[in-house]
Amino acid sequence: MLSEFDLIKQYFTRGARPDASGRTVLGVGDDCALLAPTPGMQLAVSSDMLVEGRHFLAGADPFDLGHKSLAVNLSDLAAMGAAPLGFTLALALPGAEPAWLDGFSRGLFALADFHACELVGGDTTKGPLNICITIFGELAPGTALRRDAARLADDIWISGTLGDARLALAACLDEMTLSDADRRQAAPRLHAPTPRVALGRLLAEGRLAHAALDISDGLVGDIKHILAASKVGAVLDLDALPAGPALARQPRDLRRRFTAAGGDDYELCFTAPAAKRDAILAAGARAGTPVTRVGRIEAEPGLRFIDADGAPLSLNLHGWDHFA
Repeated sequence: MLSEFDLIKQYFTRGARPDASGRTVLGVGDDCALLAPTPGMQLAVSSDMLVEGRHFLAGADPFDLGHKSLAVNLSDLAAMGAAPLGFTLALALPGAEPAWLDGFSRGLFALADFHACELVGGDTTKGPLNICITIFGELAPGTALRRDAARLADDIWISGTLGDARLALAACLDEMTLSDADRRQAAPRLHAPTPRVALGRLLAEGRLAHAALDISDGLVGDIKHILAASKVGAVLDLDALPAGPALARQPRDLRRRFTAAGGDDYELCFTAPAAKRDAILAAGARAGTPVTRVGRIEAEPGLRFIDADGAPLSLNLHGWDHFA
């Protein structure tokens, strides 16, 4: 049986990475990690917890789970326009199973290496499966994409596509039947989301967007955080919301519901002035991420829905609530 320190040494301790650029002065193995952010930059810090049975299904593939655990934190950095620096991992495990630890650590480090983001410390203990990551990033002062910065007449944009993660979850929970092709196409959006770090950095560094957040609990629930913080309202064109390829083949009512309120998308929702439309499309192309205009910021409080013809829609849509 692996001890706690054997587990850390075997699966989560690595030598200095060639692309670390000296940002990690001291990593795994001491009481604290030491980071050296670029002089003059601000730190961006975020934590996310994933609990078995609440955030992922029992028996989830460990490689995918390692990827997703870090991806949801990288998505928070993307929403602020920050560049990743490093992260810590706190891990509660029912038991030290080598096959699970091997898959989890490989999935975790594959994504970490892609974003040059080092594991710099953390903790392990025995208990119900629980994964908590705290991530550190940096960005230039005054460039952060804050939730309280939306302005009247801003366009509302979405990166990538929405709804396929919720479609995959519905299939996993036997809420609906999907073809094998649709299930295979939708599953990666649920189990291995893509954090839009490159796009977020371009939006911030180019001062293209005003406000932003990542979509984790469903667009209609998450965008209300921007509206509340910025003291504005908004109108969304539900038929403009970019459905994932598997969801795009489903009936219209299901497309509207899952794109607007599905959750687990980890795409960016951001607001920007109309004058920046061409620059935003160019940033999306440069980042390899499609972007779609889906609405506008208005003075009237609240969130309103319209269809492709501009007609009002009366729909009762809510985002995910962990305590509901």
